[in-house]
Amino acid sequence: MSFTELYKKNKRVFSFEFFPPKRPEDLPATKALIARMSALQPDFMTVTYGAGGGTRARTQELVSYIVNELKCPAAAHLTCVHHTVEEVERMLDSFAADGINKIVALRGDPSNTLEGAGSLFPGFSCARDLVRYVKSKGSFHMAVAAYPEVHPDAKSSLEDLLYLKEKVDAGAELILTQVFFDPEIYFAFVKEAQRVGIQVPIVPGILPIGNLKQLEIFTSKCGATIPNRLQDDLRMIGNDRVAVQAFGTSYAARMCEKLLEGGAPGIHFYTLNKSMQVEEVIKVLRGALPN
Repeated sequence: MSFTELYKKNKRVFSFEFFPPKRPEDLPATKALIARMSALQPDFMTVTYGAGGGTRARTQELVSYIVNELKCPAAAHLTCVHHTVEEVERMLDSFAADGINKIVALRGDPSNTLEGAGSLFPGFSCARDLVRYVKSKGSFHMAVAAYPEVHPDAKSSLEDLLYLKEKVDAGAELILTQVFFDPEIYFAFVKEAQRVGIQVPIVPGILPIGNLKQLEIFTSKCGATIPNRLQDDLRMIGNDRVAVQAFGTSYAARMCEKLLEGGAPGIHFYTLNKSMQVEEVIKVLRGALPN
């Protein structure tokens, strides 16, 4: 089933993102976590890989496990960084052989272990070109990323939106947003995206706040702002980790309710390979929202 069909078939699509472990000996524990979360019946899952594709073999193993053993649709992340066209073609052939037909196509982050500008983008200079190439292979369905508060490298929000449209025009069926912490940011972004002609589903990416350091890392990477009221609430809670998690779960659930009630086609959860908060949010959503 394509992403297009998936979002047409379901009123609210829930999806989970995981990352592969750095050490191969940790794969069984990661599989156990994913199996546990599959009991929540997500509509699909995605698996990232390390900077420069450093964990791509483990990414494929996990996606294959989800698709073939858990019988849940899943997408493998695929990036441009440090990959030649020939390498990407081999990866696509390997994905197809494993029954993997969904890709999250990204530019990607450079690896600290592979230096030199010449090796950074040997095959594809940007995600748009990667999408176009994968689309030419004919058998894959693709999602791409978007920044509701503008990509850090973009000169303007309009430039960022027009480039996003180029990725869609190249063959992407689905847009997954980076994290944000105010539903109004998402609604404004969708409105502007539609204004430039983007018609595919735009799915909000949600990260339940688990700890303050994690929040700082994520917001610095994707340029997400933290609303003043949220900052005040977190400041009042302080360093009580249990209280931060409880607050973060409640805040994420309220955000998701507002997003879905406002017309979002689903929620994409950045799990950070932790189950408790996402499990709680899903339970709240399924109990609070009409079918």
